[in-house]
Amino acid sequence: MLKSKAKSKRKSKKSKQQPTAENPPLSKKEQKAQKRQAARERKEAFKTITPAVFASVAIGILLFLLKGPKLAIAGCGGFLALTLAFKYPRQALWAFLIYLPINGTVTYWVGGGNAAFQLAKDALYFPALVALVQHLKHSRLPLIISKGLVQPLLILLTVCILTLILVNGSQQFSPNPGGKPILLGILGLKVFLGYVPLITCGYYLIRNKQQFLFLTRMHIVLALICCSLGILQYMLLQTGKCVGTRNLTGNDLYKATTDAKCLVGGSLVFSPQVDAIRLPGTFVSPWHWAWFLMSNTFLTFGSAFSDPSLLWQIASFASLAAVMINAVICGQRIALVAVPTIIIILLILTGQVANLKRFLPIAGGISLLAGAGVAMFPQFVQERIKSFVDRWEASPPTEFFASQVQFTVEGQAGLLGKGLGRATNSARALGDTQLIETWFPKLLYEIGPIGLIAFLIFVTALSVLTFKAYRSLQDKNLRSFGACLWVFVLFVSYNPYWYPLDTDPIAVYYWFFAGVILKLPALDRQEQEKLQGADPNLLVDAKKERLKKNRRSAFA
Repeated sequence: MLKSKAKSKRKSKKSKQQPTAENPPLSKKEQKAQKRQAARERKEAFKTITPAVFASVAIGILLFLLKGPKLAIAGCGGFLALTLAFKYPRQALWAFLIYLPINGTVTYWVGGGNAAFQLAKDALYFPALVALVQHLKHSRLPLIISKGLVQPLLILLTVCILTLILVNGSQQFSPNPGGKPILLGILGLKVFLGYVPLITCGYYLIRNKQQFLFLTRMHIVLALICCSLGILQYMLLQTGKCVGTRNLTGNDLYKATTDAKCLVGGSLVFSPQVDAIRLPGTFVSPWHWAWFLMSNTFLTFGSAFSDPSLLWQIASFASLAAVMINAVICGQRIALVAVPTIIIILLILTGQVANLKRFLPIAGGISLLAGAGVAMFPQFVQERIKSFVDRWEASPPTEFFASQVQFTVEGQAGLLGKGLGRATNSARALGDTQLIETWFPKLLYEIGPIGLIAFLIFVTALSVLTFKAYRSLQDKNLRSFGACLWVFVLFVSYNPYWYPLDTDPIAVYYWFFAGVILKLPALDRQEQEKLQGADPNLLVDAKKERLKKNRRSAFA
């Protein structure tokens, strides 16, 4: 028995070590070269990290003496992040995606609402982007992934630059500039299009199916953690351990404030005596949290039906259930309606209704969870539904959107709008801004009808290209994932309500996952090659390709 087991182990080891197109045999010379390269990389990492740590600590000490502990933490962490993100762009982008859901919690619980902490995620993103652009130029790889995006993007950029020069520029030299129009326009342009390069980042970051699954599973874990903290936040408020806004009076009972923050996140409203509940979860405000829940509905649904691992399917279902619970308790009416609606749409558009083996257990589990929630908290569910109906009757979204459009059209000032940043809430410190709470009227106000048309052309091109990319997939799991992600892109592209592409996390997820969809056909080809088996002629080509990769940078 022992001998047979030992033989089977040796056979399995040999079978694992058999050369394939993906893993060709290494000569002794290549093995030594790999060891030398690994040693060089360790030395380079030590040479980079050590001075960066010392410099960041020195900056932190200096800021601590001059400005206090909060700016010291921001300066120390920011300098270290900038330095390491440029040197290790791939790791920086992963850290950027992980940090995004907790950015609001760090901003208000560590930084006390300091603006420097709100920009912390960009200290990871922009240096990594610069490193990626340098690598693509050096390797002569395309910066814009699909040719179909080149002209629409150039048109949109041209309109924005003309608006910045002609509109913001003329305001700068007018007798009453209303702040600093040029700086306002630059910040408005950054907010509007600053994360579009994430299409390229998403494309080059994911190199194989394993990394794609790591990405989706990482977001399942993040959703579970954040939604668990959101439930705990609600429980602390409900039991009175966090006071919330219940002790305030008048209109303050309905206003979100950071003074009432609880456990995680930023500003909230919790005045149960007047049925006013707006929870921020781990984000800076309730609106951001609602859009996090909606975006994660697409991600968790995709993993629940498409992940090849049963364990991760179960974890994805648990994450989807946590998203649904938070959609009910957070008090945001848009999340309460949108999350179940998105699930129904995905079931139909992705064809999961016909996949009875997966659909019936998950649909049964969701129904059981919903039924248990209604049975355990009937009064609470009725209050949330009543609150939604009352709000709809008092201010129907259609009328609200129509009034926003009317206000913007009546205040039009030429074909290029009133200037970039003039309706961007985060830019209000640099000049006079107008609060417009719907996306297309906001664009019409800032960049005029020409800019709005240019944006619609661009997102339409992106929606068509991502649709073609996912429809070309043969791998069932990748195709199902691609369908969910494409519906997410389509949902955000033409969503008229609020301004999600100006704020976290949609401003990141939309562009990044569009790039991931465009990469799926390449991952699909890799999987098809694996199914076809290793062609001996491919071994030589694979070995040459590996040697080329060893000479490239981290993004190769």
